[in-house]
Amino acid sequence: MSAFVEFDDVDEFSASVVGQPGSRVFFLNARSGPHRVTVRCEKQQVKAIAMYLRHVLSDLPPPEHRPMATPIESAPTGDPLFVLGPIGLGYDRRNDRLLVQLEEMLESDAAGDDDEAEAETPDRGHIRFYVTRSQADAFCDHADVLVAAGRPSCTWCGNPIDPAGHACPRMN
Repeated sequence: MSAFVEFDDVDEFSASVVGQPGSRVFFLNARSGPHRVTVRCEKQQVKAIAMYLRHVLSDLPPPEHRPMATPIESAPTGDPLFVLGPIGLGYDRRNDRLLVQLEEMLESDAAGDDDEAEAETPDRGHIRFYVTRSQADAFCDHADVLVAAGRPSCTWCGNPIDPAGHACPRMN
């Protein structure tokens, strides 16, 4: 049975990173009271979540208060529940909350296997929770800082530049 976690409200929603630029590992963290969940993800997934949340927030009244993000700069406690696959994001007008749904990546996702009729699809682990506009805004600001703290991009090709240098395909 895959993991299933659902929080109506969370006390914390943050991204964290472990490692040095070029070999960093990203995590998404959610905490509701004493219950904490961590999911391993990619930098681009953190960036995409922040971009979407900012887009939704731009159509809503500004948050009334802005809580400080509680970034987790070291390795999260415990192992990640799963590696992040599909992401679901939305807005619940009734509760004035943003929905975040994080689903587990399956082997068939990584292999690019789109033939669902071939075999019975195993249960996908997932985490679902709601965040306030203030929490979403704080997440976006913190995610932007984490993503920008990586390797600089090459001016000509856009690929990341390692500390040892970079073989730019446009300069060869």
